[in-house]
Amino acid sequence: MAKNMFSQKLNKAILEKNSRLCVGLDPRLELLPKTILNAAIKKHGQTNQAAADAITTFNKQVLDTVVDLACCVKPQIAFYEQFGAEGIQSFWDTVKYAKSLDLVVIADIKRGDIGSTAQGYAHAYLGGNKLFNKKVESDIDSITINPFLGEDTLEPFVSVAKQEQKGLFVLVKTSNPGSKDLQDLKIDNQSISMRVAQMINHQAESLPLDEYGYHSLGAVIGATYPKSAQQFRKVLPQSIFLVPGIGAQGGDPSLLKHFFNKDKLGAIVNSSRGITFTFKPNEKNYLTDIRKSALETRDLINHNL
Repeated sequence: MAKNMFSQKLNKAILEKNSRLCVGLDPRLELLPKTILNAAIKKHGQTNQAAADAITTFNKQVLDTVVDLACCVKPQIAFYEQFGAEGIQSFWDTVKYAKSLDLVVIADIKRGDIGSTAQGYAHAYLGGNKLFNKKVESDIDSITINPFLGEDTLEPFVSVAKQEQKGLFVLVKTSNPGSKDLQDLKIDNQSISMRVAQMINHQAESLPLDEYGYHSLGAVIGATYPKSAQQFRKVLPQSIFLVPGIGAQGGDPSLLKHFFNKDKLGAIVNSSRGITFTFKPNEKNYLTDIRKSALETRDLINHNL
């Protein structure tokens, strides 16, 4: 067992903080505090650079506010990509700052491709690439990946993650209503989602277990589907579940126990807007609201284990 492997780091953070809360960092310009946004516009005009600076400033404040309440954080890259190169820099600045606070970082990128392209994505976010014979490191601990091109798309990601002691969360049963359009379709009386779960088990055969009995190849299981979670929990007892959907998407917190194992491990629950944007843009005490929301969500999760 490697002490620096992703599942070990995450489970240690969960137990030390008594928190299964993952705070999503999905910045929206129209919801940012006006003081931050106006200062950035005054400095850079109405530009991508202003957007990026405002986002970075806000994210750093959020991270400082929730560092002791969250076991991990999850920036969603689309919210940064839309602001061009400056937005991507904000993404990496956010990741770097989170790591300076010793937070576990999950990059929500949902990449999925074949062969060397998948390997390129894996190296881009998990590290391990060679730049003029020098190995490139990454501050990201884990990423989300899309398996729907087939199992061979998982292999390059798993290989790099294993080499770099990083983690992966594979989309299995997502929280959106339209997930049923493909993920619930049955082949030989078995759903596509269940096929993906079996692919995870197959790919995890070569992975080590941490001291808590988990490996670093996890699954994304939406909080909006607790009955499905019961089935996947039985099939994937050694995988950690990333559970989105308890906030704005309407997942029932009282049913979260179905996503966990009896040891009260095996899952982390993400909330984004429900924590970071519970205030009005003109409000001055927005960090107090953010911390209150994070504390309440952490305790709500623990109460329903």
